[in-house]
This record gives sequence, C-alpha cells and structure tokens, in this order.
Amino acid sequence: MNAIRVLIVDDQMMVREGFSVLLNAQPGIEVVGEAVNGHEAITQVAALRPDVVLMDIRMPELNGLEATREIIAADADAKVLVLTTFDLDEYVYQALRAGASGFLLKDASAQQLADGVRIVAAGEALLAPAVTKRLIAEFSRLGSPRPPAQDRVGDLTERETEVLVLVAQGLSNAEIASHLVVAESTVKTHVSRVLVKLGLRDRTQAAVFAYEARLVTPGG
Repeated sequence: MNAIRVLIVDDQMMVREGFSVLLNAQPGIEVVGEAVNGHEAITQVAALRPDVVLMDIRMPELNGLEATREIIAADADAKVLVLTTFDLDEYVYQALRAGASGFLLKDASAQQLADGVRIVAAGEALLAPAVTKRLIAEFSRLGSPRPPAQDRVGDLTERETEVLVLVAQGLSNAEIASHLVVAESTVKTHVSRVLVKLGLRDRTQAAVFAYEARLVTPGG
C-alpha cells in the first residue's frame, strides 16, 4: 500500500519541521514537500499532487483560506486539512465552506495529527472532535439560514435527512449504521445520495449545509 503523501503549508519554519518529523515517523505517511505561503502551496500542489495538504490559515502574501479555495477550484478531489491556533476561528469555518475536509489545532498530538491525515486521505471528514462541531455550529448560528439550503432539504427523503443530521453531529458511517440499525453499506449509499442531491463534495460540506439549513442547531 502506498504511503499517504503530505504537503505541509505554514509560514513558520519550526512548525513545518516539527510536523515533518512527527509525520515522517508515522507508518504509511510521507511528507513530500513544504510551502511557506498560499502561493507556494498552490504551486506545490500542482507539482507534487499530494494526498493531503496540511494548511495553515494565517500566512502572509496569500492566506490559507484563499489558497484552499484555489486548490479546490483547480482539483475538486484535493484534500485540505486546515491547521489553526484558535478553536473558534472564523477563517476555519470559511475554509470548510470553501471545501477543506476538516481542521486540527496546532497543539494536536502526533497521534491526532497522523490520525487526522489518515481520516482525510481516506475521504472521510475530520468532524469527530467536539470542537469542530462547536465551530461549525457557532458560525452558522451567527449568520441567517441560506434560503437555497432550506429549499434543497425538500429534495431529500426522510431517511436521507436523518443520515445528514447524524453526519453533521460527527458520527462515522459505522456509528450511523449502529444508531439506525442498518448495514454500513446502506449508510454509505445514503450519504452518497445526499451529496449528489445537494451538490456537495464531501461530508464536511454536508455538515455545514445541515447547520445552515437549521437541521442541526448549536448543541443539537
């Protein structure tokens, strides 16, 4: 099995080197490059085609939010894992809206960092940590519901809506299957249909959608 190829984007050399050491020490993960700002990140992603981009948000010249938007626009399958010092950072919410697959705090342990990379590389959203749910809930609460979001909920079946809510609450496919007492393959089918019907690229955007459409409320 090929190693997960990671690009680290951060303007602080010590952070880049620290993450490189931590990740290269993990089985099945290889750091293939580094970038110091958003412009470099876009160039490196195009040249290296990494499986996962670890993206700092606050950087000079071009920040991580704008870089994430450009990377996802160029390649809808790109996987960006946002790094932040603040657990309630408006930029992080905007990055999730822009297509990032999740986020981690910079003080995450080596194991949390490696687990995050593996989760995102596998196509899952890094939504399990309570802090992610709090962040999405907080920033969607501050804005009014988007009418298009509410209108599109009507396209979903009752079971698909139920699955969407559980995804937004951070449950994995296995946990949803256990909760609904159905096969995990059935849950995967429901999730896929939800994404297609709503025109969303992954579970992270599905969770954001659920909050914006008021299917899930802060603390819900």
